[in-house]
Amino acid sequence: MTSQGGKAGNVKHVAVLMGGFSSERPVSLSSGNACADALEAKGYRVTRVDVDRNVSALLAELKPDVAFNALHGPFGEDGTIQGILEYLAIPYTHSGVLASALAMHKELAKKIVKAAGVPVAEARVMNRFDIGSTHPMKPPYVVKPVTEGSSFGVVIVREDQSHPPQVIGSDEWRYGDLVMVERFVHGRELTCAVMGDVALGVCEIIPVGHSFYDYDAKYVPGGSKHECPAKILPNVYQKIQTLSLKAHQAIGCRGISRSDFRYDDRYSENGEVVWLEVNTQPGMTPTSLVPEIAVEAGHDFGELLSWMVEDASCPR
Repeated sequence: MTSQGGKAGNVKHVAVLMGGFSSERPVSLSSGNACADALEAKGYRVTRVDVDRNVSALLAELKPDVAFNALHGPFGEDGTIQGILEYLAIPYTHSGVLASALAMHKELAKKIVKAAGVPVAEARVMNRFDIGSTHPMKPPYVVKPVTEGSSFGVVIVREDQSHPPQVIGSDEWRYGDLVMVERFVHGRELTCAVMGDVALGVCEIIPVGHSFYDYDAKYVPGGSKHECPAKILPNVYQKIQTLSLKAHQAIGCRGISRSDFRYDDRYSENGEVVWLEVNTQPGMTPTSLVPEIAVEAGHDFGELLSWMVEDASCPR
C-alpha cells in the first residue's frame, strides 16, 4: 500500500519503508509517517511503503532514488531488507547488510565492540529451556532475547528472587529460544547518537513509573523523561561519545546509530560505564531520542532527515 506526495520533476524521490511484520510494527509506522511528513516538508517527493512480502517487486516498480529505512526489528534492521535493497541497487539510509546483522545479534555485537576496547557486561548465551529453576548466574541479572529490539522480552531478575521467572520457559515466550543472560548493571541509563563519523550529544533517560526503559517507557508519551544533554561529569560525557563512535565504527555502522549505556555512579563520580547495545535503526517517533539529541547539536528534524537521504548509498 502506498501513497504519494511531494513534487515531481528532478526532485529526489524517496520511498519511506515502514510497518513491516515484526513486533515493532506500530513503532515503525509512527517513525515512518513522521519521517515522510518531514521529508515532504523539505521538498522531497515521497512514497510511503507499508512493507509486506511483496516489497521487492514494489520497489523494482517504483524505482525510487533513495529508500529511507524506517523499519524496526527483524527483517527491517537485521540485514534482510538491506540485502533486498543491495540486490535492487537502490541507495538506502542507515547501516548495510553486515553491520545491521551484527548489531541485531547481541552476542556478536558485544564480542566485536569488546575487542575494540568498549566495556561490556559479562554475559552468556543459552537456550531458555536450560535455565530451569536455578539461576544461571548470581542475581541481579538480565535475560533478553538475542535478536529483538525495543526491550521486547527483557526480564530483570533481582537479588531477592529465589529462582528465574517462569515466563522464560513458558509457552507465553514469543522471542525465540536463544537468550542472553547478562550481569545487571546498576545506575543511570545514558545514550549517545552518532551521525556519520561524529558522536553527537549524550542524553540521560529517566523512566517515569517504570522499573527500567521498557517498551512503554520508550514509546508511550510521558513514559520517560529525557535529560539532554545529560548532567554528568565532562570527562564521563566525552568518554561515552568516544565509546559510541568506537562501537559504531567497529561494527561498521553507517549513517545514524545510537549506543546505549549504563553508568553506575553510586560509589564514585567517574563510576562504571558499560555499553549495552547499538541501535542501527533508532526510533524516529515524536518521543524518540535521536531527533532530540540532534536538535541539541544544532540539526532540526528536517535537516537530520535530509542529511540521511543525501548520505544514502548502495552498496553500503
